[in-house]
Amino acid sequence: MANETVFKRYEGNPIITPSAVPRANSIHNSAIVPFGDGYAGIFRVDEIDLSFTMHAGRSKDGIKWHIDAEPLKMESDDPEIPIPARTYDPRLTKIDDIFYFTWCIDSPQGPCIGLATTKDFKVFKQMENPLPPANRNCVIFPRRIDGKFAMLHRPSDRGHTPFGDIFYSVSTDLVYWGCHRFVFGTVNNGWQSTKTGPGPAPIETGEGWLLLYHGVWTSCNGYVYYVGGALLDLDKPWKVLYRTRDYLLAPTELYERVGDVPNVIFPSAAIVEDGNIRLYYGCADTCISIADAKLDEVIKFVKEHSF
Repeated sequence: MANETVFKRYEGNPIITPSAVPRANSIHNSAIVPFGDGYAGIFRVDEIDLSFTMHAGRSKDGIKWHIDAEPLKMESDDPEIPIPARTYDPRLTKIDDIFYFTWCIDSPQGPCIGLATTKDFKVFKQMENPLPPANRNCVIFPRRIDGKFAMLHRPSDRGHTPFGDIFYSVSTDLVYWGCHRFVFGTVNNGWQSTKTGPGPAPIETGEGWLLLYHGVWTSCNGYVYYVGGALLDLDKPWKVLYRTRDYLLAPTELYERVGDVPNVIFPSAAIVEDGNIRLYYGCADTCISIADAKLDEVIKFVKEHSF
């Protein structure tokens, strides 16, 4: 099976452009989940002064969206927790009746991970930052593993991260995180040789946790972002069962190649319904598109096209 036959792009791509929010310079790298009788999301909006904000949004079909014009506001019972001003790249996970979302904060010490909860996408309760700087690209697993909350994240740096290794960590209370385990990192050459990072919340399957991740190659003209796939052990997710040698998606369309940051496909949300995966991804740090695939075909591809 050729890689281009696994995920099929929606013919109406991109589905979200900067026109969806006043003052938006770009809207990309956003988190989306089923909610009520439709879908809800938290969207990265880079404004025309190039401040980074997050906005809540809703949709009946997951394609046509209404995104709030004003950025979402955080609440916290602890005055020591700083309310973030510059926020981006959210991820969403539902456990029981609570939605947990993580995002990246620009702090004076470098990028770090924020954590908050919501039940209605109206009230957002900010918690302690789970990890110290510098870190980014964090996502929480959709259920407890061995009785503990679990996450994947990518330690970073204060620059633009010319490296990228994915780690696994656990917590009993969402405050103190430990038992850090290396999952995987870059390879010597090819489309994931510069850095890797976790994408949407891992998907539980009978073959293991399906992780869709981004891999980056440094070309003579700069970074190029791709989508890869891996299967992780269900009980010990730091153990990699399969990892794609071949990418699943590459920037080939004009809206993926041309934008604020060219040649970027950034997977940030995946919804599984009736055996299908709908992947939401940022395009060229400018807009949002979707691609669909059969879950069993993605698993087959990952297993057959691995190292």
